[in-house]
Amino acid sequence: MRKFFFVEPVIFIYMFASYLTSPVVQQFIYRRLWEEEYNSTFISSSNTSSCEQNKSSPAYIKQKGVQEKTSLFNMQLDLTAAVPSLVVAFIIVANGDRQGRKRSLVLPSVGALIADIFQTLISYFSLPLSVLFAATFISGLFGSMATFLGGGFAYIADLCHDEKQKTTRIAVVDLIFGVVSGLAGLSSGYILREMGFTWTFGTASLLHVVNIIYIIFFLEDTVSISESQQQAQVSFKELLKETFSGVYMLFKTAPSKKRILIIVLLFTFMTYLFTVFGGSSLFTLYELNEPLCWNEVYIGYGAAAFTSVSLTSFLGVYFFSKCLKDIYIVFIGIFSYVGGIVMAAFAKTTLLMFLVRVPSLFCLMPVPVLRSMLSKVVLPSEQAGFCAQAGMGRTWLCLYLTKYPA
Repeated sequence: MRKFFFVEPVIFIYMFASYLTSPVVQQFIYRRLWEEEYNSTFISSSNTSSCEQNKSSPAYIKQKGVQEKTSLFNMQLDLTAAVPSLVVAFIIVANGDRQGRKRSLVLPSVGALIADIFQTLISYFSLPLSVLFAATFISGLFGSMATFLGGGFAYIADLCHDEKQKTTRIAVVDLIFGVVSGLAGLSSGYILREMGFTWTFGTASLLHVVNIIYIIFFLEDTVSISESQQQAQVSFKELLKETFSGVYMLFKTAPSKKRILIIVLLFTFMTYLFTVFGGSSLFTLYELNEPLCWNEVYIGYGAAAFTSVSLTSFLGVYFFSKCLKDIYIVFIGIFSYVGGIVMAAFAKTTLLMFLVRVPSLFCLMPVPVLRSMLSKVVLPSEQAGFCAQAGMGRTWLCLYLTKYPA
């Protein structure tokens, strides 16, 4: 059977299925908690959701209580998946040099499939919401999105023969993320309205099945594994030692100023990601309640509008890098996000909520630019030496330090 080196379809399908269910899960939790609180079916019309706008009404107080419970539930759900997935992602992706890249692609897909099957069963049989924690934890044990993205980028890095080609292909994948998020968000509202929660989760499950089949039978691995490597047994202690040795050697050999700069850049990068993506998860709950009272279709429109942000940020990095220093591009992106999130806090109408994307047009620029700044802190000669020293753990950091067009 002929195999291919095209990993982009795998990334597209996985991200589409993930972005398809992301807003749907939040709405599912909200509606289930609503029904438990009100002991009645959640009603959604063609224009708005069922929400109380009279702040003096007892129903409004209950509604706010449901919103708070949903927010807390989502936070606990995210932590349930995040904690195991971060550890698993680091080990699986780092050991892709020895065990191949396909493992870091197929395992998260299997975990996502199991989670979506659980969600389908919970919706169909009206099982307790607490079962979602088991589904999310299992998905985290399989590496979740962190492992998948690490494996996908490492796969692309293996295929590229120079920095320019690597930059181009990774930039294309970043662009795919934005386009897919918009398409999936736009589709989720209509699919949910026409098919309901059960079949929406079922559709995502089918997409993951297609992905798993493609990865196993049609995707060629970029890492050739010899029989001697397959037979070689490495203890878990040695595995962890080799995985973390690269990071240790980088900080051990670097001057103190460089270590501080790397730590500051990493802290800034992680804090910004936490703020942007953590803040975006609150939008669905805000849009469901007053004063917007959006239904599932409008929430899908809002998610689709995020595509414009990805495109404009991509173009912003390209054009601003020709005349501005990296740090100024980062500040533009940060202020762009601050402007958008402040505007969202005071958005009381549907039009104004959609216009929130206007000041946020460049909010994703700091992500690739901060990566580029990290690559410039570590010299090419140091990157090569570090990659050689890091053993099985070399790929994830060498990829992280890939130069972006900034």
